[in-house]
Amino acid sequence: MELAQVRLLVTDFAGCYRYYRDVLGLKPQFEAEDGPYAKFTPDGGTAGIALQDRAQLARVLGELAAEPAGHRSLVVLRVDDLDRYCEELTARGAGLLRGPAPMTDRMRVAHLVDPEGNIVELQEWLALRG
Repeated sequence: MELAQVRLLVTDFAGCYRYYRDVLGLKPQFEAEDGPYAKFTPDGGTAGIALQDRAQLARVLGELAAEPAGHRSLVVLRVDDLDRYCEELTARGAGLLRGPAPMTDRMRVAHLVDPEGNIVELQEWLALRG
């Protein structure tokens, strides 16, 4: 078994698409700003983050028709230089909720929130477990 993607169900597809492409700097597999689906695969690895228009999928899974409340998910991305990446993100309009700051003695993190309320955690690993 292989993890192919984590899919975020969104109502503002275009806004989220631009956030993951233009603010976070992830590359879409194909241009699809109007949806209803797009997948972003980071440079390292094969799994990716996908966006799915919530209304389109609700036609298949009716229980998705109700509007969700609160934070919906936490997406975690590992970066090599957290300070530099956060500077780049804030220059592109991202607002940091917290960080960069130590989370443990092995990791520093920063947190952002996308246009749909999903939390994005950026991790810089300081030491790998032995």
